[in-house]
Amino acid sequence: MTNRMIVGMTGASGAIYGIRLLQVLKTLDVEAHLVMSQSAEVTLAHETVMKVSEVRQLADQWYKIDDIAAAPASGSYQTVGMIIAPCSMRTAGELASGITSNLLTRSADVAIKERRRLVLMVRETPLHSVHLGNLKTLSDLGVVIAPPVPAFYTRPKGVDEIVDHSIARVLDLFGLAPNNVLRWGENIGKIKG
Repeated sequence: MTNRMIVGMTGASGAIYGIRLLQVLKTLDVEAHLVMSQSAEVTLAHETVMKVSEVRQLADQWYKIDDIAAAPASGSYQTVGMIIAPCSMRTAGELASGITSNLLTRSADVAIKERRRLVLMVRETPLHSVHLGNLKTLSDLGVVIAPPVPAFYTRPKGVDEIVDHSIARVLDLFGLAPNNVLRWGENIGKIKG
């Protein structure tokens, strides 16, 4: 099996999650293939000082959002799966309906139909019944719903540590977590006896 991961970035708040995911994948020797929505590009400009071109350079390969003939649109293109970081409720809704409108949602739909790991770092609060229904539908299909919820038992010293822990926990789902992860019962939270 290839060591290739599809990374999707949508317009939900939290562009830093996608950026940091791409940076960490480089250290893990995982081939990152990026698909960014147009809304993700807008969010990037509002939330960071990075340019779209700089984010694209973090990936081994990037694709235009409307390029539905790109490799990730096919089930025959082997990957370990896909992480959408951050994931908007619009994207979750498209996936739950089975109707895809661009390469990002098509790539995720491929992960679902091929029974590959798909992880959605959904970013929205509060959630209404349609959001919850869509997320339940996706969970029933085997999609992992992983909102980036901070873990305060790590006693983070800043936003970077909170983001890194969320990324590490998501990569755990692929057996790819970096070595610097603080884990309850291992390097923190041990009961001394």
